[in-house]
Amino acid sequence: MLPFDFEYYKPETLQEAVELYQYLDEQSKQPMFFSGGTELITLGRIDLAYTEAVIDIKEIAECRVMQVSGDHLLLGSTLTLTQIEEANMFPLLTKTASEVADHSARGKITLGGNICARIFYREAVLPFLLADSQVVIAGPDGGKVAAIHEVFQGELSLGRGEFLVQTATESRFIRAPFFSVKRRQQWDTGYPLITVAALKIDQEVRVAVSGLCPFPFRSKEVETALNKSGQSAEARVDGALAVLPKPILNDVEGSAEYRLFVLRNLLFDVLAVLDGVRIR
Repeated sequence: MLPFDFEYYKPETLQEAVELYQYLDEQSKQPMFFSGGTELITLGRIDLAYTEAVIDIKEIAECRVMQVSGDHLLLGSTLTLTQIEEANMFPLLTKTASEVADHSARGKITLGGNICARIFYREAVLPFLLADSQVVIAGPDGGKVAAIHEVFQGELSLGRGEFLVQTATESRFIRAPFFSVKRRQQWDTGYPLITVAALKIDQEVRVAVSGLCPFPFRSKEVETALNKSGQSAEARVDGALAVLPKPILNDVEGSAEYRLFVLRNLLFDVLAVLDGVRIR
């Protein structure tokens, strides 16, 4: 149970959702857009989240879409990770999302909820960073389409009253060879330590990481180092580790040194799987 009461609204259109937020915000109800609700329940119980009005966007048609339109795959923000996994329309996303939480939780956690989460792992965003996806955002100024790299820098930058509606990903990235793995400190239980997602497109390997820093990231500097084909695998991986963003997490899940050790081995795996590099 949450230690506070809130009003519940379930709009059926984007415009209704936006107008509801503005109306409730003017009344100082600290409105919150809501799809799966797992984060509100988790953080609300420990006084890290509070609202007096929830706006449930699950019934908005644009937020539930899962279809190919032209040369793009459109995925609505309120699709659950289980729905995405079962449909398997974006295999890299399927593999990455299937490692989030446990099976029961994935039936409630939504794509948008994971990408916009306050909990910093946000693993579901990794495939979209690798695929140069676009995002559709609704807000008081209407809808807008933006490249994910323009609006996601460790977290999705949303203005007051804005929410994520859809992602759009080119088919060529969906068909690309990929690699995705999660490592936990305690085998298959507990919080993740490191998640690495990678794909190969235009003869180059792309890599995105969650759990190393207090934000998920894709780094062009890391990729440049990994794609220096004239060097040994060891030199390429060492070069990538030398240009990682900072800070490196150092907490109860794992020390900074251990995280770097795990990432180093995973980057060797990426090169072996996607670039055919033989590791000594």
